[in-house]
Amino acid sequence: MFPLIQRCCFHTPFKLQTLTGPRLLLRYGKNKTTCSSLSLCLRRDVCLLSRSPHLSPPSVYATKLQAFHTSLPFFKKKTPKESETKDLGILKQSMKSLKDSPKPALYLSLAGLIPFVSVPLPMAIQGTYYPELAFAQILYGAVTVSFLGGMRWGFALPEDSPAKPDWLNLANSTVPPLLAWQALLFKDVTHGAVMLIMALGIALHYDVSLLPPYPRWFKVLRVVGTIVMVLSLLATAALKTFSEQQLSNSRNKWQNTK
Repeated sequence: MFPLIQRCCFHTPFKLQTLTGPRLLLRYGKNKTTCSSLSLCLRRDVCLLSRSPHLSPPSVYATKLQAFHTSLPFFKKKTPKESETKDLGILKQSMKSLKDSPKPALYLSLAGLIPFVSVPLPMAIQGTYYPELAFAQILYGAVTVSFLGGMRWGFALPEDSPAKPDWLNLANSTVPPLLAWQALLFKDVTHGAVMLIMALGIALHYDVSLLPPYPRWFKVLRVVGTIVMVLSLLATAALKTFSEQQLSNSRNKWQNTK
């Protein structure tokens, strides 16, 4: 009867029950201190059960809270407002550095973009393609690329220049002129425009990445000028393709009428 009451009230395991039953009475003997020793043993067993980690719910909740707060802050996604503010800050700095550039360099660079823009703009307005103007744009682009390549020689040759006149700086400056010469050998204007775009990209990479001593206003001016030149060449190539498609369609219609 006593083991059943102990199992129902204190939820002790089976091993504990075998020790707290009649065997425990025989172990301590039939004397007057049996009841007191039995009560002390029961108290000790109850304390051990109350301290066991399997029956303490606070430990479970603590582990859950610890697992819940293990998220690191750098995994959080940036809000679009932060990215927009950073982009606006970069644009403002670029425009400010462009305004701080020397006036002769700024005005002459912008004037040098007029021949590029003046070729596709009238053709787009009139809706006609002029091969002579397109070839003139390719020729002017080749001259501009050669100028951008030779400009690096003038930067590396002075004695107090941060760029050394080594093989890297001087040989890289000859790559854009060679690509410009190759662009003039193509009979197709589209192929020449693609070659000039490659040469402009290589020259921009040299000026922005390989030669960091250039001032910031010059790098911004080079990026803006390269973008305008590349868009002008692409517009001329697109107008040529569009005019060829129109010409082929008109020829097909004329042959079908016959």
